[in-house]
Amino acid sequence: MVIQMTGVGEKTGNLGGMLLKLADFYDEEVDAAVDAVVSMIEPLIIVFLGGAVGFLLIAMYMPMFSMGDAIKG
Repeated sequence: MVIQMTGVGEKTGNLGGMLLKLADFYDEEVDAAVDAVVSMIEPLIIVFLGGAVGFLLIAMYMPMFSMGDAIKG
């Protein structure tokens, strides 16, 4: 596609304009690809952070419950 559009730009005498259109096209394609990857990774990040927070909560409360059991009994 790059070669074809460069050829058309040279033939018409508007190489700069054609290269700008090509740059805009690929910029939009990269943005779409990045958005797709982020939308796939986002749920995994949420699950990972939820697991990390849950682990920290359990790590903090287990010693407190163990002390309470030791005092009671």
